[in-house]
Amino acid sequence: MKPTNIGSHDYFHKVVDCQWACPAHTPVPEYIRLIAAGRYSDAYMINWRSNVFPGILGRVCDRPCEPACRRGRVEKEPVAICRLKRVAADLKDDIHGRLPQAPATKNGKRIACIGAGPASLTVARDLAVIGYQVTVFDSGATPGGMVRSQIPKFRLPDSVIDEECGYILDLGVEAHFNHWVKSLREVLDDGWDAVFVGTGAPRGRDADIPGRKEAAAHIQIGIDWLANVAFGHTTKISKRVIVLGGGNTAMDCCRSARRLGGEDVKVVVRSGFEEMKASPWEKEEAIHEGIPILNMLVPKEFVHDNGKLRGVLFEKVRAEYDAKGRRSLIPTGEPDVLMECDEVLVAIGQENAFPWIEKDIGLEFDKWDMPVLNQATLQSTLPKVFFGGDAALGPKNIITAAAQGHEAAISIDLFCRGKNLLERPPPMVNLVSQKMGIHEWSYDNQVSEEERKKVPVKALEKTLKDIKLELELGFDPFMACAEAERCLNCDIETVFTVKTCIECDACVDICPTECITFTGNGEEDDLRGRLKAPAKNRDQALYVSDVLKTGRVMVKDENICLHCGMCAERCPTGAWDMQKFFLQCAEAGTEVRKT
Repeated sequence: MKPTNIGSHDYFHKVVDCQWACPAHTPVPEYIRLIAAGRYSDAYMINWRSNVFPGILGRVCDRPCEPACRRGRVEKEPVAICRLKRVAADLKDDIHGRLPQAPATKNGKRIACIGAGPASLTVARDLAVIGYQVTVFDSGATPGGMVRSQIPKFRLPDSVIDEECGYILDLGVEAHFNHWVKSLREVLDDGWDAVFVGTGAPRGRDADIPGRKEAAAHIQIGIDWLANVAFGHTTKISKRVIVLGGGNTAMDCCRSARRLGGEDVKVVVRSGFEEMKASPWEKEEAIHEGIPILNMLVPKEFVHDNGKLRGVLFEKVRAEYDAKGRRSLIPTGEPDVLMECDEVLVAIGQENAFPWIEKDIGLEFDKWDMPVLNQATLQSTLPKVFFGGDAALGPKNIITAAAQGHEAAISIDLFCRGKNLLERPPPMVNLVSQKMGIHEWSYDNQVSEEERKKVPVKALEKTLKDIKLELELGFDPFMACAEAERCLNCDIETVFTVKTCIECDACVDICPTECITFTGNGEEDDLRGRLKAPAKNRDQALYVSDVLKTGRVMVKDENICLHCGMCAERCPTGAWDMQKFFLQCAEAGTEVRKT
């Protein structure tokens, strides 16, 4: 194998698994260390720059960082990264003075953002501070988009949404609420230099089965029902409720129904429990609140008496997979199951809806009625129109919407300056030694043996009576510090220098995970099999040195390294060093501000 190029920013970035997995590439270990040190405002600002909505995401993020967390490889539970983000948001000081200011003199370019959800607001934030006049249009009365309308208040209070959207609007962003955009052609005719579409996926899929039309008065689309609950239009529900669907929206529906008077609330899913799209913790919360989840049942009919709903008839199925792993649901032949209920919430998916975009203006759509986009730049076939969030590539989550907002802002800035949209600015990267003495580091390298802390919650008897009462209390400073100490500091990288190595193998002897091997070089498959601990996870690279004096090479399996620094402490010549890798993704105008 060739020597590893640790100068390439992607190499160590991928070693920091949590940051690599985060769509916005938030520097997770950095802000966790700051929380452990009680520097909550500093931790918040690192988050704010990357993911824009730390308080919101600290409560409701889908947490793609946590399954990737290296802690989960040495014990069952990863670091509670998401809830630590909330700690920074809850315990910070007033950070208004630390926010950037929009320049008094604008650059003359006008940008329209359709929708006031996380993608549009991220675009607005990134462009406003570099001189663009950004105007946001939204049909709602307040900012937040589907974050405000779809996420129940017991998970995400309005006050948190107001605060973090307010930080963006205060940057000189002009906002027009209660403004329904009915025509993209009309928007383009207003002479905007670029238009960003961040309207989400506002249409819920329906269950088109017998009885749907006749019993329509008792059957509601989940996302529409959640919006009515959020804005106070719906304040109660029948006692017997069935929720159809296995995603996070279904979990929000069933838990909201319990709080609005539903006594017998069931979730019925066509897939198996493990295959459900809902996050594991969302399923756990629903079960904790006494809501059963029934799997492998496909709805066949809404059973009614002259329009009055009696229940839903289900067919029992089992899953079969073909050679390519594609699933088919096969009827088991068992008798159908009639589940009685008074009301049904349909939460089986969301779709995009673009009735306001004319088909003859040069903007192409694919066979699924999604805009045809360059996935790297998010530019549509109409050059000055860009998309992001659920409106771009289908329903995902808030952190993905923010990440796409950053990318779209870069594209819009390059477009407005007449630059090549594919020549994107690189991230800011730094690599600095943490050495303070022979065996001293500027970070705590002791591996904590603490178990993951559980977030305290209010008593169920209280929260189930008040749909606006936030369930989770969040970590206090002591719990936060203990949880932060569980982080393995994956961004503190082991850096090896060939010329100072005397091949004493002391690092090999002391390594607690046997991730270091000195051996003859070879092809990757051969080399992986010859290591002291065979490297089976090909998703993580091998760190391979240049040739040593004996003709051997140093090979380190990044997959099982704990970043404990024992190799650097033991090395008599300083061939190993612990160096902090910091990566901050580029933002719109980065290359201009550097010059």
